[in-house]
Amino acid sequence: MSIVPVKSADTNAVEVAWFAPLCSDDYRHLGVPEGDLRSSWESTSKIVQTADKLGFRNILCPSSYQVGQDTLTFVAGNAPLTENINMLAAVRCGEVQPIMLARTIATLDHMMKGRLTINIISSDFPGQKEESIYRYQRSREVVEILKQAWTQDEINFQGEIYNFSGLTTDPVKPYQQNGGPLMYFGGYSPAALDLCGEHCDVYLMWPEKKQELAERMKAVHKQAEKYNRLLDYGLRMHVIVRDTEAEAKEYARELVSKLDDEQGRIIRERALDSSSLGVSHQAKNRELADLEGYIEPHLWTGVGRARSGCGAALVGSTDQVLSEIEEYKKMGIRAFIFSGYPHLDECESFGKRVLPQLETCSLPELHGRRPASTPATPLGNGVRK
Repeated sequence: MSIVPVKSADTNAVEVAWFAPLCSDDYRHLGVPEGDLRSSWESTSKIVQTADKLGFRNILCPSSYQVGQDTLTFVAGNAPLTENINMLAAVRCGEVQPIMLARTIATLDHMMKGRLTINIISSDFPGQKEESIYRYQRSREVVEILKQAWTQDEINFQGEIYNFSGLTTDPVKPYQQNGGPLMYFGGYSPAALDLCGEHCDVYLMWPEKKQELAERMKAVHKQAEKYNRLLDYGLRMHVIVRDTEAEAKEYARELVSKLDDEQGRIIRERALDSSSLGVSHQAKNRELADLEGYIEPHLWTGVGRARSGCGAALVGSTDQVLSEIEEYKKMGIRAFIFSGYPHLDECESFGKRVLPQLETCSLPELHGRRPASTPATPLGNGVRK
């Protein structure tokens, strides 16, 4: 029995995703940059294509103002290079005028034949600092405009930030039906939980103790209940899997063996979300961990010493990692976004050791968003006007 009711309750399958390090986040030793692991098109696209071939069902493409690549451009470039994998594009709400963002998403969705998913981001823009209430109001309005674009014939929206009237949705109709691309969302503030409860499809969490994850799921479900909605839940975390637990823990120690704590602090603070509530919870995990950095037998917080955002890794043998995933599944978690250092090597390690033993699914297909054939949209098989 899951912690809370979930949208995809009738399946034992989970969506297993990997991570594309677009924002200068790939290392052999944390905090020690190496040129061949830079966030170039060649290296990062190779990770996406490898994840596709190995059978991962989605891949997170993050957004930040760091040396790296633009998210939506990167997704577009990989559309013809991949066949089965969905791509989870992070969208910082307000960076692009909402109607034009809707058109960009619709274009990408048609290019990918419905393999696009969206990660809604509400953090600050580069060089700006705005109140949380304003940022979440902006995100709410962008999401509501996108949903009108994807489900109605006209956009008519009057908000505190955006106003549109009598605008046809023909140019912004996506490939996916019944609501358009799935929206994944993570956030900890009351405004974030309310926005997710009303509008989003998958609530993403960062790693914490299982009891704390359970409480977050309950809090989000309570908000969704207000709107008569059910959500799915996801977990974004790193992973180190080896044939034995001893090998996995030794690799974790090696990963941080050359890390200078001051350099780690600089890396953490350059991220746009470095002062967010979620990041503060990740920092608290490190404070509560044992001398080796573990807050649960297989949950290691060492990654967070040189990384903002998701700051803990699942560490163990293949059987141990599978057992932990099974426990999360029993809680009601239906989506996993894993990563590891270096990302290509660990993608292959997880893809060969763990992934073949998991029953996987694509949440857009499970939610009935991806049609069996090209839809009758203006960019698809619709009548040209």
